[in-house]
Amino acid sequence: MDRALAGQVAIVTGAGRGIGRAIAERFAASGALVVLASRTTADLDHVAKEIERAGSRALVAPTDVTDDAAVDRLVARAVDAFGQVDILVTAAGVASFGPVTETGPRDWDAMLAVNLRGMMLCCRAVLPPMLARARGSIINLASIAASRPIQGAAAYTATKAGVLGWSRVLAEELRAGGVRVGVLVPGAVDTPLWDAIPGGPDRTRMLRPEDVARAAILMASLPPGATLEEVTLLPAGGIL
Repeated sequence: MDRALAGQVAIVTGAGRGIGRAIAERFAASGALVVLASRTTADLDHVAKEIERAGSRALVAPTDVTDDAAVDRLVARAVDAFGQVDILVTAAGVASFGPVTETGPRDWDAMLAVNLRGMMLCCRAVLPPMLARARGSIINLASIAASRPIQGAAAYTATKAGVLGWSRVLAEELRAGGVRVGVLVPGAVDTPLWDAIPGGPDRTRMLRPEDVARAAILMASLPPGATLEEVTLLPAGGIL
């Protein structure tokens, strides 16, 4: 595989499963030193072993992205271990669905905390090491739900629309500092997220996590003079 990220250090949140895991493994195969972050240590250990078995390096860093201090420790560990942070991918995410009339704050709070606030915390935490070197790439995971209304997904949509808005402003604020910010906007992806959602779309027609990882590699490996600020990736059949 092309070593397009050789010598770079990447933090990937949500790296234990699904999209985050696929991105972490793809980045490692492309030469990056990968810092694996999620709440479940056992999942991270498994991913790290797979990466190391393939001849690459990974650092397991259990992290709750809703915890301000934990996010700061994550970035500090990456810098202590590898001396720099070149890439951040915020793939940590949770979802629950239901009509607004049948849901409430307890259903929404976890999504707001992880999908939106956690992403914001991680972005802010990597800025000091990135700006100090005047280089870096931040890739935030949104969803096609941010732009296409899906019944039962109002709160989830709000979090992912927030990811888009935050990322667009952050890209402008950091442009002169050499740090680029992009948003990856996938349609439905066959991940464990769907395990707890009965009656969802046909998973055989969805994107695979590896499809999303290929798009992330493209965004992260562009030369410094170019940036992909929003990439929409849909299943060929156009399903959400």
